[in-house]
Amino acid sequence: MISTLFCVPTMPIYEYQSENPDDPDRSCSICAKGFELQRPIEREALEKCPLCRRPVCKLVSRVNTKVATKEYSDSEAKSAGFHVLQKNCDGGYDKV
Repeated sequence: MISTLFCVPTMPIYEYQSENPDDPDRSCSICAKGFELQRPIEREALEKCPLCRRPVCKLVSRVNTKVATKEYSDSEAKSAGFHVLQKNCDGGYDKV
């Protein structure tokens, strides 16, 4: 049996919010608080809310980054089961 793997491109998620989120007469409850929309990258940005047809602007989204973790001392690393290595003058490593 031959299995085929298809690579399906994912569409980015864009965030939009009303140009006037504090004015209930110029935005609906959806665009006032903001909404996400998955769209192909080649499409133009939305200019109007899909629900109320009032002007919206594209927001700069948060970026998902790796969370920095604290550095462990040599004794903490050893107690967790890791080997602590130190680079020697020959370019190799020695256990500490």
